[in-house]
Parts: sequence; structure tokens; C-alpha cells
Amino acid sequence: MARITALINRKGGVGKSTLTVNTAAITAHVLGQAPDGDPHFVAAVSADPQGSTTWWSERVGEDLPFSFEQINSRDDLELFAQLKKSRKVRHAFIDTPGWMDLPEDEKEDAGDPFGQSTAADAMRSVLANADDIIVPVEPEPLGFMPTRDTIEEVVKPLGIPYLVVINNWDPRDGESDLEQTKDFVRSQGWKLANTVIRHYKVHTRAALEGTVVTQYKKNRVAMEAREDFYQLALELGAGKKDRR
Repeated sequence: MARITALINRKGGVGKSTLTVNTAAITAHVLGQAPDGDPHFVAAVSADPQGSTTWWSERVGEDLPFSFEQINSRDDLELFAQLKKSRKVRHAFIDTPGWMDLPEDEKEDAGDPFGQSTAADAMRSVLANADDIIVPVEPEPLGFMPTRDTIEEVVKPLGIPYLVVINNWDPRDGESDLEQTKDFVRSQGWKLANTVIRHYKVHTRAALEGTVVTQYKKNRVAMEAREDFYQLALELGAGKKDRR
């Protein structure tokens, strides 16, 4: 049975797609190549209608080191349960969309903060099958409240293991914003990853250039960029059934 890791945050633009693709790539590199005729050991799925991960995967083409699927309609939602039951796929990473903050009465009617749409149904299907959750947050105060909504309204009620990952920290900005973000996460009692994903131009250009983190050019900057994702994959226990 595959382990399903969902990447969620109500706020868009926090790096869910980047973490999905590159953590999947690192996990695939660690697990190695599947036997001929078998599917990849690792899968990535996008439930985000914006299709950023789809475009990126298409740019990589045949060199993509994992299987990829895009959810386009409600008919596709069975994929998550199928992945979970798979005897071939070991780990699947799910990219998800952000969502609007609904009025309280609409949340009560829906039973969750997602509302009524195909994307909302996709979120429910993802979370119904998820074994664990990654909540990315950037070191910017504007992302703190959406992250709080995500964890307190969605993640905690489900009781699914989760980890907050600080993403896109630029060391050139100093450590003040980083430490402020860490302090906020800890003050809420949330589980914070030790790994911090640093900002590198090579990450922001990877989709355009059709590469994933394991395919970056061999230079100092690329090695440092890869190191962050190797550390995160190790911390997650990527490829294992759970994070214990």
C-alpha cells in the first residue's frame, strides 16, 4: 500500500507545487528504479486546477523520475483510493489548491471550509486517503493566519500526522523573518520541521527549464539546493509507510 502525503495550505503561492515535485523526485532517487514494466515507486498527483505541477511535469517529459497524474474532474477522484491500495507505488505526494475563507454559515453547511466545487470534492478525497500532511509556510506574516486556519480547521480535526515546513527562506534577508516564523509556529504548538527550504533561483527556474531537483547542474548552489530536499525527505521518512 502506498503512503499518501498531502501538501495543503489555504494560502496559494506558498510552494506546495515545488515541494510536491522536488520531494517526489528525491524520494524516487532514494528508492531507485522500479523493475521493467512496473510503475514508478513514487507518484505525484495534482488536485490543483491551476495546473502548475502539470505544466512542470510536461516540461520535464520522459526524464520525469516519478509517475504523474492531474485530477480534472470528479470522475478522477477514485485515483487516491487506488493509489493507497497499490502494491507497486510506495509513496505518493499530492499537490492541492488553496481555498477562499468562507462565511461561517457556509462552512457549517458544507461541514468543512472548502465549499461546493470539484476542487472542494478533490480536497475531501485527498484528505480521506492521506496518511500524513505537509503544511508549507513562507517566512512572511501575511501567511500566518491562513496557515492557522489550515491547521486548526482542517488538519487537527482529522487527527492526521502533519509537519509545518518553512519554505522559500532567503538567507540574504537575514534570520529575523525566519526566527519570527519559527516562534509563531511553536507558539501555536504545531509540529515544525527541522529542515528549512531555502530560496534559490535554480528552484524558481526549474519548471521553465524542465528539470527537477535531482537533475540540477553540478555546482555549489545546486548542491545546496538539493541538500535541503534530501534533508526534508530524510526527516519525513520518505518512501516508508509512515513517519515513525
